[in-house]
Amino acid sequence: MTGAQSLIRSLEEVGADTVFGIPGGAILPAYDPMFDSKRVRHILVRHEQGAGHAATGYAQATGKVGVCMATSGPGATNLVTPIADAHMDSVPLVAITGQVASKSIGTDAFQEADICGITMPITKHNFLVTRAEDIPRTIAEAFHIASTGRPGPVLVDIAKDALQARTVFSWPPQLDLPGYRPVTKPHAKQIREAAKLITQAKRPVLYVGGGVLKARATEELRILAELTGAPVATTLMALGAFPDSHPQHVGMPGMHGSVSAVTAMQKADLLVALGARFDDRVTGRTDTFAPYAKVVHADVDPAEIGKIRAADVPIVGDAREVIADLIVAVQAEHEAGHRGDYADWWKQIDSWRKTYPLGYDLPEDGSLSPQQVIERIGELAPEGTVYAAGVGQHQMWASQFIAYEKPHTWLNSGGAGTMGYAVPAAMGAKAGLPDATVWAIDGDGCFQMTNQELVTCALNGIPIKVAVINNGALGMVRQWQTLFYNERYSNTVLHSGPKEAGAAPGNGTRIPDFVKLAEAMGCVGIRCEDPADLDAVIEKANSINDRPVVVDFICHEDAMVWPMVAAGTSNDEVMAARGVRPDFGDMDD
Repeated sequence: MTGAQSLIRSLEEVGADTVFGIPGGAILPAYDPMFDSKRVRHILVRHEQGAGHAATGYAQATGKVGVCMATSGPGATNLVTPIADAHMDSVPLVAITGQVASKSIGTDAFQEADICGITMPITKHNFLVTRAEDIPRTIAEAFHIASTGRPGPVLVDIAKDALQARTVFSWPPQLDLPGYRPVTKPHAKQIREAAKLITQAKRPVLYVGGGVLKARATEELRILAELTGAPVATTLMALGAFPDSHPQHVGMPGMHGSVSAVTAMQKADLLVALGARFDDRVTGRTDTFAPYAKVVHADVDPAEIGKIRAADVPIVGDAREVIADLIVAVQAEHEAGHRGDYADWWKQIDSWRKTYPLGYDLPEDGSLSPQQVIERIGELAPEGTVYAAGVGQHQMWASQFIAYEKPHTWLNSGGAGTMGYAVPAAMGAKAGLPDATVWAIDGDGCFQMTNQELVTCALNGIPIKVAVINNGALGMVRQWQTLFYNERYSNTVLHSGPKEAGAAPGNGTRIPDFVKLAEAMGCVGIRCEDPADLDAVIEKANSINDRPVVVDFICHEDAMVWPMVAAGTSNDEVMAARGVRPDFGDMDD
């Protein structure tokens, strides 16, 4: 068979059932045998960035490796943003790109780009394949690397002549990955030390990151939390790893986290970091972060341990195995008569939760509150709904005002903060979980970056639902301009002001008209600007399941995300609301 036929057979054998992509000259040989495949579904996207984010959403929702495909040159470079996004958020992704013929590599041939060189810093590994006989082994290795250890994106760049050449297909191939041996089993001594610290601590916090979801360790986490009785804080990437409604859940830490979570970590005497990387959005100023805390840091990637914060007890291992071993070790401590007493700690935390709960004010002019819109979407959605958010204010509100009770129901771009992520990621999630309701929570800025994938959804029977939080501005940037730039709104206004037909000044944009745009792309378009219509509009959107739905929610532009820790400041300076700095009193160190 040809190298191209070998590629498609290899994808079938590794279990890839969905590929998002666009054909072009260098990758075209691969598209001919894909036409005949009964096991691989190809979804023709409208932009390669959409292919990459869709593969990411598919992977995050299903736990499988996401696959995207593009041609050489500009097709491949359009994948750079989603590859970087997947790298930051540890998403298992295999990106397959065509490359010019091997003899033309390095000659600046038509549509040539050194995509391996370009993506080297943002992939877990990448391959340049110039021989047809290497294709099966390379695909098998790419899927193995992407999905094991700390997951991440792998690029496979295949020269056009390798796709056209004849070869003999053989499966399974012999993997050749010298030096790649991710450690999954934690060291028993380190586990025992961590268990001792947990039972000795007075003010512990389980600091849970996205690695717990990647490891499918949520059941183990719940057992450990209830066994210890310690507070649990779940990062933006870990929402749903521990039920929001659980009494031990203190909220999301970080720049826009709950006051109780931010402050619990600041005042803690022990942080047990599980699959978390001490991201700057969580720590604030690192030299003032959790100043009283000893640190147990468990991560499958040894490079993360000690990178930001020195660990008193470093543990290298898969989160599921680490937590399972911690449960046994903590039980042994309990049997030996060593049990933590956190009664005073919980009394303190409960006072913070009661005094500084999450909340919002309704606009005085009677217009829609974006927080209210997102909250009601969450309350009215069917059980098991998956939410994909863009980046900005709407992302933070979606993290705050929707209750995440189950794992893998919250998809977002955490590390890279990629505007335009929501629509294609929701498309990928829905393609992977066709029976689930999938809502994309997007902003009018984000939506205008990748909304062309609604055409892909309409034509391929992928009926996602999109909420556009339309405040006529790049909301998060505008919030910073309000707070830090004396309300000088330089290039953040997306509407053209009061002269715009049918628009009240300061409330949303009508250019483009998102309802007409949705209808033009084969979707149902609905506009909502009266709070009295909110529930009926959301219920109508939930009832339509034969095509995509876009709801244009016209919201007030002055709404802000609170709480907030300003960039570069200490978490001790968290603001519960504008002009409201919590008073924590004096605590014993």
